[in-house]
Amino acid sequence: MGLLYTEFKLRGTTLRNRLVMSPMCMYSSQNGYVSDWHMVHYPSRAVGGAGLIILEATAVEERGRISPLDLGIYRDEHTEGLSRLCKLCKEFGAKVGIQLAHAGRKAESYPPWERDKVKVRGTKDAIAPSSIPFGKNWLPPREATLEDIKEIQNSYRLAFKRAVEAGFDLIEIHAAHGYLIHEFLSPLTNKREDSYGGSFENRVRFLIEVVRIARKEIPDNIPLSVRISAVDYVEGGWTLEESIELVKLLKEEGVDLIDCSSGRISEEEGFVEYPGHQVPFAEEIRKKTDARTMAVGVIRTYEQAEEIISNGRADLVAIGREFLRDPYLPLRWAKQAGLKPEVPRQYIRAW
Repeated sequence: MGLLYTEFKLRGTTLRNRLVMSPMCMYSSQNGYVSDWHMVHYPSRAVGGAGLIILEATAVEERGRISPLDLGIYRDEHTEGLSRLCKLCKEFGAKVGIQLAHAGRKAESYPPWERDKVKVRGTKDAIAPSSIPFGKNWLPPREATLEDIKEIQNSYRLAFKRAVEAGFDLIEIHAAHGYLIHEFLSPLTNKREDSYGGSFENRVRFLIEVVRIARKEIPDNIPLSVRISAVDYVEGGWTLEESIELVKLLKEEGVDLIDCSSGRISEEEGFVEYPGHQVPFAEEIRKKTDARTMAVGVIRTYEQAEEIISNGRADLVAIGREFLRDPYLPLRWAKQAGLKPEVPRQYIRAW
């Protein structure tokens, strides 16, 4: 038997298999609260056999939402709905994580399906390491002061506390895709001249400090993940070599899993997605740092996922769009592999 359907342990959390539902924005929240859509969408993937479900990018600040329809964890009142959702998914055997995010300069004040109608994108409330807009038709963000940085880090601190209170099995820091933390990391978006800009050590400082806050607020038995963009795909941007050095530091600070994505720092980047295009990043980081990694990006078949795990290219496989197409993907792949999947008794007739 291959390794895709074997258990995997991170600190005090044991996943029933190596298949992870990748965080994907649902644009179904009002004022940051969990909605009926979330209560159907996520538990159905737990019924379908996912080992770990990571909730969509959940904003640590109201101004840090990717869109006004994003989930939030910036109010104490958000915790109740997140707790109910988390508990319901766990009832069906999945472990549940949450991705904590701040959109930085990529925050928008309208839903994504209205982007083509907007002449100037973004939001006047956006904040970033430097006042550089994401693209030519974007509003420039306000450059964060040192006081702003401490305020945002405190928002992360409160978000970590709320995530623990809600009962999540894993907490992930979103440091990729051109959002706030990635903006600090990349020399394309960080032109600061203080202790948070310039050298590699300064550009990674914001993330390292957030990780330290996380490990102080999160119990030792709860694993901590960080999603990074391994490369920027733009000349002069963040590199794979820098990612490797960053991951070495993150391991020392108590990060348990590196979620390996890439790109999205600028409208100017140019690359073509293809099946498994980001897997080499997870593989190289795992090899060079001995960190546990998660591969993500156009992983569409059982054979592809099994190859990644069995050949030691990554420890976990995160599935995005295929999980949107098929909530019961892990059950179907398990049957394809000749295994006897654990099917809820209500659905046994179909299997």
